[in-house]
Amino acid sequence: MKYNHALFLNPYIESNNTSIMKLFPPTGLEYVATSAKGLVKKITLLDLRYEKELSDSRKLFDFISKEIDIVCVTIGWDRQFKEICELLNRMPSGIPLIVGGYKATEMADELFKICPGITVIVRGEGEETIKDIFNGLPLKDIPGISYRESGKVVHNKNRILADINDISSPDRSLRANRYSLSVNGIAVTGLTFDSILSARGCPHNCKFCTFSLNPLGQRRTYTARSVDSVIREIEGISAEVILFSDDNLFADPVRAERICDGIISRGIRKRFIAQARIEIFKHSSLLDKMVKAGFKALLIGIESPNDRILAQLNKGFDSATIRKAFKVLKRYPMFYNGYFIYGNIGETKDEMLYIPEFAKEIGLDFISCNKLRIERFSPLRAIAENTPGYHITEKGELYSDTYSHASLKKIGRTIKFSFYTPARFIGVFWKCIFSNRFLSFWELISLVGVMPRIIASAIVRDLRKGRLTDSLKRTFVINRA
Repeated sequence: MKYNHALFLNPYIESNNTSIMKLFPPTGLEYVATSAKGLVKKITLLDLRYEKELSDSRKLFDFISKEIDIVCVTIGWDRQFKEICELLNRMPSGIPLIVGGYKATEMADELFKICPGITVIVRGEGEETIKDIFNGLPLKDIPGISYRESGKVVHNKNRILADINDISSPDRSLRANRYSLSVNGIAVTGLTFDSILSARGCPHNCKFCTFSLNPLGQRRTYTARSVDSVIREIEGISAEVILFSDDNLFADPVRAERICDGIISRGIRKRFIAQARIEIFKHSSLLDKMVKAGFKALLIGIESPNDRILAQLNKGFDSATIRKAFKVLKRYPMFYNGYFIYGNIGETKDEMLYIPEFAKEIGLDFISCNKLRIERFSPLRAIAENTPGYHITEKGELYSDTYSHASLKKIGRTIKFSFYTPARFIGVFWKCIFSNRFLSFWELISLVGVMPRIIASAIVRDLRKGRLTDSLKRTFVINRA
């Protein structure tokens, strides 16, 4: 074997205030680490979100220097990008540094400039590529990688994607952590969480989704695993709550129904969460089986209540269809989370502030709102650049002469507080007990027991940030942008 001890590192470090981001494991990294089994004597998987001691970079580097002879790091997101690059630049020298993930693929050239210590960037799916690297193949012969040669960056040809059914499921025994819910650092209910990927790729073409346009990336068209392999993996998961991390589990409704049939017939008792598009409302038989199989929540990309914005984003539906869909979906005892984007090109303040009202009208239980980001290869980039008064930062953040970063942040906070009122939380709690039954009786008792601590921690957090008075006014008195 060429290497003795490989480190697979998830470099994100979350504060207590963002601990909701700690809920699920780094599945992509786990897939790649699993592919390396048998090619290296020892594998260590570290998730710095949970490694309190090793999140201290000095202790991490000391561990690497003493124990590790190859480091593999994933960079999947914009957040903490600067901090992660700083971490990479301080890695012990002389140890191969392999970097992969969506963001690494998108910014391969820039990453080599920013982080001269990177040995190889793995572009796109990494399961087969990591095998070639660990087997010691010459870099020039490994498809799907970028590397330096004679001071220049070389981008090898894209790798032919493996059959999805030939890719091993993640080996969960590599984990050092149990993934559970905490709020502001306070453990809630003791429920454990995991994720499963039943398919890769997406059959849709929303304009804010850009991976298929990255000239160094490679789009996998929608490709699904066999239903039997999915059910077998679920049976091997110990966590009580499982997220289907597919872009859309229900892209093939017939297959999704077969997955539900398998869960029901084998008596699997889990709580499932899945991402979906609103078109699922057309499939009543599937929805009936989902409830019976234990599906408790759907995460649905709505993006906007405004038809003009929906057309701009190429969502493929309008607000009337959204209303029609939720009239049907509300009959089923699942929680519904709607994803929204605000700060779109040409969007007015009134249109942005309609988001929480629309969400209430259609019956959403939760909303997740994010400012529009325009990635390098997004079709929206040309529109933004050609629209007077709009600007894009190097990080892809869109703002305008009318709506600065600060004003958009304030609008986002107004959206949040307009939707999440005390009555909203009471309604969700009521639904959780009497119709959705996401929590068992003892889990509910546990939640009630920690609520005073959670509320106190939220007050302390807002005090530290100097915004307690503002939060109380927005929650209980008035909420204006």
